[in-house]
Amino acid sequence: QVQLVESGGGLVQPGGSLRLSCTASGRIFMIYAMGWYRQAPGKQRELVASITSSGMTNYADSVKGRFTISRDYAKNTVFLRMNSLKPEDTADYYCNADSQPDRGTRNHYWGQGTQVTVSS
Repeated sequence: QVQLVESGGGLVQPGGSLRLSCTASGRIFMIYAMGWYRQAPGKQRELVASITSSGMTNYADSVKGRFTISRDYAKNTVFLRMNSLKPEDTADYYCNADSQPDRGTRNHYWGQGTQVTVSS
């Protein structure tokens, strides 16, 4: 199994910044991609940003130019730097890893989520 633990959420004023972190642990054979999703109250979970094992990134249109995803491959950690935050960025943010455990099958794993609130 693969476990994901997120950190870095909190309350921030509009225009502010936050950095989310997510570390994968367990008997990991390979992590193919990692990403961040978010879910606001009453809305479906949506992709925010993702990064592959080769460093290719993908962003939701709503966060392009404001958010940056990066990875520390040695530490199985993914970061999401969020700048110029808006109230509409308020949501629970979930880490996702497309990963294969040692002697296991490839699957998508999820963290428990971290809350981000953008409000004055």
